Amino acid sequence: MELSEQNVKKQRPVHLDLQTIRFPATAIVSILHRVSGVIMLFAVGILIWLLNSSLASAESFAGVQSLFDNFVMKFIMWGIMTALAYHLFGGLRHLVMDTGRWEELSSGAASAKAVFALTVAFSIIAGIWVW
Repeated sequence: MELSEQNVKKQRPVHLDLQTIRFPATAIVSILHRVSGVIMLFAVGILIWLLNSSLASAESFAGVQSLFDNFVMKFIMWGIMTALAYHLFGGLRHLVMDTGRWEELSSGAASAKAVFALTVAFSIIAGIWVW
């Protein structure tokens, strides 16, 4: 082994302190976009189950309708709408970046912050609508 290879190995950290690592806004948006996609995968299952239950009979429709009086169900619906909005805004941001725009650091960070702001605004509107 060469001397330079030995020095590189000695300079590497033994363990990473994940609490001190700070990701830029662009990385957080990208990671959360993937997380919201996974949430949407489970949300589709919940929504299809609700649709199937509501179409079975008039009594089951009334049962599904009464579910929406429950706080937990309202919270789940609000969460699904928020995840959908975040995934939509993040996806649109990625599509624009695929066209070659917003790739610089300043515009990329600004678009990431815009995704957060739009999602917060939509989440508040969805919360008012659900409750």
